Amino acid sequence: MVLFLILLLTAMVLGIIGAVADGLLYLLVIAIALFVADLTYAGLRLRRGAGRHALR
Repeated sequence: MVLFLILLLTAMVLGIIGAVADGLLYLLVIAIALFVADLTYAGLRLRRGAGRHALR
Protein backbone atom coordinates (compact mmCIF):
# COMPACT_ATOMS: atom_id res chain seq x y z
CA MET A 1 0.00 0.00 0.00
CA VAL A 2 2.87 2.36 0.75
CA LEU A 3 4.36 1.72 -2.69
CA PHE A 4 1.02 2.56 -4.30
CA LEU A 5 0.79 5.86 -2.45
CA ILE A 6 4.40 6.84 -3.18
CA LEU A 7 3.96 6.12 -6.89
CA LEU A 8 0.69 8.03 -6.95
CA LEU A 9 2.25 11.05 -5.25
CA THR A 10 5.24 10.95 -7.61
CA ALA A 11 2.96 10.81 -10.65
CA MET A 12 1.00 13.80 -9.38
CA VAL A 13 4.12 15.90 -8.72
CA LEU A 14 5.67 15.05 -12.09
CA GLY A 15 2.37 15.79 -13.82
CA ILE A 16 2.05 19.19 -12.20
CA ILE A 17 5.65 20.13 -13.00
CA GLY A 18 5.30 18.85 -16.57
CA ALA A 19 2.10 20.78 -17.16
CA VAL A 20 3.30 24.07 -15.63
CA ALA A 21 6.96 24.29 -16.65
CA ASP A 22 7.71 25.36 -20.19
CA GLY A 23 9.53 22.71 -22.21
CA LEU A 24 9.06 19.87 -19.72
CA LEU A 25 6.23 18.08 -21.48
CA TYR A 26 8.15 14.82 -21.21
CA LEU A 27 7.60 14.91 -17.43
CA LEU A 28 3.86 14.97 -18.04
CA VAL A 29 4.18 11.92 -20.31
CA ILE A 30 6.26 10.11 -17.68
CA ALA A 31 3.67 11.01 -15.02
CA ILE A 32 0.83 9.59 -17.13
CA ALA A 33 2.78 6.36 -17.75
CA LEU A 34 3.60 6.08 -14.04
CA PHE A 35 -0.05 6.64 -13.12
CA VAL A 36 -1.20 3.89 -15.50
CA ALA A 37 1.46 1.52 -14.11
CA ASP A 38 0.34 2.39 -10.59
CA LEU A 39 -3.29 1.61 -11.36
CA THR A 40 -2.28 -1.66 -13.00
CA TYR A 41 -0.23 -2.60 -9.93
CA ALA A 42 -3.12 -1.79 -7.61
CA GLY A 43 -5.56 -3.76 -9.76
CA LEU A 44 -3.36 -6.82 -9.86
CA ARG A 45 -2.71 -6.63 -6.13
CA LEU A 46 -6.42 -6.39 -5.32
CA ARG A 47 -7.29 -9.23 -7.67
CA ARG A 48 -4.52 -11.50 -6.37
CA GLY A 49 -5.19 -10.80 -2.71
CA ALA A 50 -8.94 -11.48 -2.88
CA GLY A 51 -8.61 -15.29 -2.84
CA ARG A 52 -6.04 -15.60 -0.07
CA HIS A 53 -8.12 -14.64 2.94
CA ALA A 54 -8.70 -17.52 5.35
CA LEU A 55 -12.18 -18.16 6.64
CA ARG A 56 -12.60 -17.91 10.38
